[in-house]
Amino acid sequence: MMTRYQFTMHTFGCKVNTYDSGLLQSRLKNQEASSSSASSSMDTPRVHILNTCAVTAEASREAAKLARRIKAREPLATVVVTGCGAQVDGEVFDQLTAADLIIANSHKGQLERILDQYFKGNIESKVFRSNIFRKDDLEAGGGTEEGHTRVFLKIQDGCNSFCTYCVIPFARGKSRSIPMRELVGRINELASAGEVVLTGVHIADYEDKVGGRTFLLHDLVAEVLEKTQVARIRLTSLEPGELTPEILKLFRSERMCPHFHMSIQSANTRVLAAMRRKYDAQAVEDSLNAIAEVVPGAFVGIDVIAGFPGETDEEFAETYERLARLPWTRLHVFPYSERPGTKAAAFEGVVTRELRMLRSQRLRELSAERFAAQAAKKLGQESLSMVLKAGFQNTRVDTLTRDYWPVRIVGVNGNEEGFSNDDLHYLATRAGKEVRVKIIGFKQSERMEGVLLGHWMRENA
Repeated sequence: MMTRYQFTMHTFGCKVNTYDSGLLQSRLKNQEASSSSASSSMDTPRVHILNTCAVTAEASREAAKLARRIKAREPLATVVVTGCGAQVDGEVFDQLTAADLIIANSHKGQLERILDQYFKGNIESKVFRSNIFRKDDLEAGGGTEEGHTRVFLKIQDGCNSFCTYCVIPFARGKSRSIPMRELVGRINELASAGEVVLTGVHIADYEDKVGGRTFLLHDLVAEVLEKTQVARIRLTSLEPGELTPEILKLFRSERMCPHFHMSIQSANTRVLAAMRRKYDAQAVEDSLNAIAEVVPGAFVGIDVIAGFPGETDEEFAETYERLARLPWTRLHVFPYSERPGTKAAAFEGVVTRELRMLRSQRLRELSAERFAAQAAKKLGQESLSMVLKAGFQNTRVDTLTRDYWPVRIVGVNGNEEGFSNDDLHYLATRAGKEVRVKIIGFKQSERMEGVLLGHWMRENA
């Protein structure tokens, strides 16, 4: 018999980790574990599972801090560190006294078995890690975390690019894809989901071979549009060279959320080459202009690294100036972070930490200015926005528009500072569904505020 215990998930990092956490929750429940929301006796073991990120060194340090805080608060709890940080940052976690088990991505599929053996006293070592490049499975079937109305569906895992700054291939392994048939079936199983986000480490590498034909990412999305009924479909990160006409054409469907997350990292050709990216600065321009032309009004988020080794003041200025004149909505700025084992860690021309922070701050200021300007255009507009959770705090209801604007509903049209009990009851029934809202305000760098157009929804629900 499997040991029964109560567990809590702590998810760091990307949408792929969100998918993996959902899968872990599902598997653990099937093995007679229970989530922290379930009731249990005082002597039921408590387990905290930290699904870590390794995109920066700071991400692993933050996970280690949380492990120490948990152990200080609950000294008898079992702390399990898994995920990408557990795979590549053994020097951070292996000797961490607050961590009872280190279960790397290479062994994540065995997590519940390892935990059971741990509680039965059959474990001799606390570290479970092996060569990730020998891992072929994708652990399909997850995607939903408790309390979430959006489904993150992993279509692909791993990466073959080996960008010079990136440790993720060493954390996730080689690129491999889940067959289209399985993905379409899984989406149909999740028919009640308000939105499905197709995610992966490098989704443009998606590939499925069927009957002598190779199907790529745009084929998968077309198949999902044709053979499922999910109301909202969203894609995760793409690079400029991967934003093909075939993919852009799919956004003619109103079910495709007009939202793009572009992983560009720099807008200077020499820096991009040093990063081993497969495009140049002109491709960055072309991709952003293409989005603006084909999907006008789309929300465009961009990943940018500041202070890459060898990046000169002039090269940073070129990135800044190019971005300043191109169409996008928000920047996700990352000061360059050295990762042992990557080629860039040995590059000459290291940019000082102070200069990295200064460049990052300039980009964030540019982003805040652009985000506020785009948000101002939304004021007074009406939009369909999906209610994110069934439970509400302080009579504030968080929603998300198709074009990725977070909207907190603060009242009903005509009463902009609160809800009646009937309104709250109605909204509770709409979790995972869309309501019509009117945008009335904007909180700097955070979210929009809106009011529910209640009569419209009651007449058309």
